[in-house]
Amino acid sequence: MKYLFEVRIKEGHTAEEYADAWVRASELIQQAPGARGTELHRKIGDPDTLIAIARWDSKASRDAMESDHTPEIDAIIKSAAPGCEVRVIGEFEEPEWVVMPPDSP
Repeated sequence: MKYLFEVRIKEGHTAEEYADAWVRASELIQQAPGARGTELHRKIGDPDTLIAIARWDSKASRDAMESDHTPEIDAIIKSAAPGCEVRVIGEFEEPEWVVMPPDSP
């Protein structure tokens, strides 16, 4: 499954500041069972808007991690909070429909 959220950087802060905290928290979160990686993307034409996409084996795996954050993860997330607004986009199943270019592996 995929978990998506949008981050809007507040005035006086930078995407790089947020990304630093995001990487530190993600490195710890990705140690949880069922974690399959995460990405942070900058919106084209709007460098203060980011989207995060985290992949998990299952919703249950992600829920288990979310309910058992370490104090270190909580502190990192709390430290980034004043510089941004986070909007959860949602949780999504793996794709049911995929169309690839003809020459794709």
